[in-house]
Amino acid sequence: MLRKLKELGPGILVAAAFIGPGTVTTASITGAAAGYTLLWAVLFSIIATIFLQEMSVRLGVVAKMGVGDALRKKTQHSFWRIPVILLVISAIVIGNAAYEAGNITGAVLGFPDFSSSTINPLVLIVAGAAFLLLFSGKYKVIEKAILVLVSMMGIVFLITAILLKPDFQQVLKGLFIPTLTEDTTLLVVGIIGTTVVPYNLFLHASTAKEKWQDRKSLAVARLDTILSIVLGGIITMAILVVSAIAFEGNAKNITDINDLSLQLEPLLGNWSSYFIAFGFLAAGISSAITAPLAASYATAEILGWKADLKSKKLRLVWIPILLLGVLFSSLGYKPTSIILFSQVANGLLLPIIALFLVWIVNDKNLLKNNVNNRWLNLISGIVILISIGLGLKSILSALGYF
Repeated sequence: MLRKLKELGPGILVAAAFIGPGTVTTASITGAAAGYTLLWAVLFSIIATIFLQEMSVRLGVVAKMGVGDALRKKTQHSFWRIPVILLVISAIVIGNAAYEAGNITGAVLGFPDFSSSTINPLVLIVAGAAFLLLFSGKYKVIEKAILVLVSMMGIVFLITAILLKPDFQQVLKGLFIPTLTEDTTLLVVGIIGTTVVPYNLFLHASTAKEKWQDRKSLAVARLDTILSIVLGGIITMAILVVSAIAFEGNAKNITDINDLSLQLEPLLGNWSSYFIAFGFLAAGISSAITAPLAASYATAEILGWKADLKSKKLRLVWIPILLLGVLFSSLGYKPTSIILFSQVANGLLLPIIALFLVWIVNDKNLLKNNVNNRWLNLISGIVILISIGLGLKSILSALGYF
């Protein structure tokens, strides 16, 4: 068992990608506004993410392909080759640039702006940290750095949730009895939109094919996927529960990041504001690494490049993504507006990428006996339909918001 645990790894990148500033903010506001009643949305998000990511990791381990590799192969003699390549590259680049702006902006929310100019120097520090880790090209270093950042934040929220002694009967009710009102629809969109991240499908398959060389490792790869995503989901639930108790159903009490620190005072006292600042910093940096990483893998695979982080071609992908994130985060928009835009990009991209993935994992030429069965296709179809609905809802919400 210990040997199997040592083999775990790529799944934590997936968890780190969705445990970003947007998730911390969204889960806090959801808990404050709706109490425990929307825990079911987190549970649904976890289940949907597990099913989609399992298909992705299965492609990486069994077929030794990333999602981009498979799309390139399946469309190589087709009229749709160029449109698919252009669609995926443009969607991934634009979507990840938006995510990157939200990640970098969110990372420095807990710290004062030390500059009277447009660019906060802390933004440059965060971008610099992400740049150095990605430029090193060392997957294991990136993996361990992200594991430490996410674990430290998660542990504090979990301990705080336990110390606050929530009403477990109400928690279970919120988990397993779905409720949805006009006032909470957007909160559900936010929770699912920050958890089921489309670029993770590219990232997971790419890192899985590097991590595991033998299809016999599929069982370990699935364990890695489930444990990591469940851990990320538990952290999201803990944030929601802590916020529900701290703000007692009044989201209006949350006006800025300093208000979010109130939920940690039972455990950390006067140190809570410092921790929430660190939490956003950790979440922002970890997500700021995974977004450019996924974009570079996706682009390399669909264009047939060698997926080597140290190659000049891949650096020509992730460096602009990082720079665009810095640029967008320095244009004076509110952090909430940037995060909202990234969720809209997520809503538009997810059903498209999910459809491509289901099409790929039903190909026996690629996966032999490991193709989807009927139940997996049925569940995947339900997730895709819901994601299409969420995408449309996100667009309408954004139009109303802006």
